[in-house]
Amino acid sequence: MSTVLITGPTSGIGYSLAIKMAEKGYDLLLIARREKRLQKISQNLQEKYNVKVHYFVADLKDKNAPQKIYDHVKSLNLDIETLMLNAGYQINTRLEDASLEDEEDCLRVLGISVIMLTKLFLNDLKKRGGGYVMVVSSMAAFAPPSGEFAVLYGPVKTFMNRFVEALNGAYNKHNIYATSACPGFTITEFHEVSGVQDRMDKVPSYMKMSSDDVAIESINGMFKKREVVITGRLNRFLVGTLKWLPKSLVKFIGNKLAGGRYK
Repeated sequence: MSTVLITGPTSGIGYSLAIKMAEKGYDLLLIARREKRLQKISQNLQEKYNVKVHYFVADLKDKNAPQKIYDHVKSLNLDIETLMLNAGYQINTRLEDASLEDEEDCLRVLGISVIMLTKLFLNDLKKRGGGYVMVVSSMAAFAPPSGEFAVLYGPVKTFMNRFVEALNGAYNKHNIYATSACPGFTITEFHEVSGVQDRMDKVPSYMKMSSDDVAIESINGMFKKREVVITGRLNRFLVGTLKWLPKSLVKFIGNKLAGGRYK
């Protein structure tokens, strides 16, 4: 069985993606910063699902990380069929209060590393006759950017959606298919780690999805070669109506749902 490379698999959506792909019988290469947790998860998945699970410790804030990951794949002679680029990063401060280093790290984890990893593996995907690239984006890609915190987050996700569109335009002829998975509010530890759990707590329960449900919809959409997968019926309805609503109304609703996103 071919191998799926997953970044950010130690919690949340990435962990659920790893489980669901292991359930399908795929071997895994898991990439994350937390070695002990990564090692434990890899061992558990390998024992439970009887698949090969490799792991590699890397911090995608490091500009050399994508090349190190690619070199590791080559050293193991792995047949990578699918990239699931899920690593997250968020800055919970105003733009003027964040350091340049933090902003650069955000851009590198959410954007540049995605581009570089895809670029590094494209020729291999072409040689093997095709494959898949999933970029875990966000509903924030479709909403007005926040004026209060995480100012870069939405714009970078919008850029990633366009990157996926460009990949499909250039590489579908090589049987390489890219998907933007765009979840809404998802119950994970990401919000607590990034300091926005208080805002997540204010979101109505009917707006939230489990990471497992997000993973299942995203994987199904990827294998159907869908360019954009907006997870959840309500989220699809909301995104469909955003372009028709005045921006002021969107911001008003956003403040109610996300605890002052557009102050």
